[in-house]
Amino acid sequence: MNSMNIKKGDKVKVLSGKDKGKESTVLRALPQKQRVVVEKVGVVKKALRPTQQNPQGGIASVEAPIHVSNVMLVCPACKQPTRVSKRFTDEGKKVRVCKKCGKDID
Repeated sequence: MNSMNIKKGDKVKVLSGKDKGKESTVLRALPQKQRVVVEKVGVVKKALRPTQQNPQGGIASVEAPIHVSNVMLVCPACKQPTRVSKRFTDEGKKVRVCKKCGKDID
């Protein structure tokens, strides 16, 4: 089950967790793990060991992956969180379709 309806660059709304209600863009999609990394959502502190580029080391804030079921795609046409269906175009290309307004997402 590696297929996901959410891709890199999509605008999503967070449905659950400490950042519930936030809308932001997807930075990375990890289909093997069914997770996405969303900008400014699920931020955790990470300890960095000293390296040649960063001799001081320290603590950095990074976005942690969250499960894809905790986000919902925001349709670019109707600007609402929506479920996604898929259909084939006349050329045989698969496109995502908004369940609320019926417009193509890609």
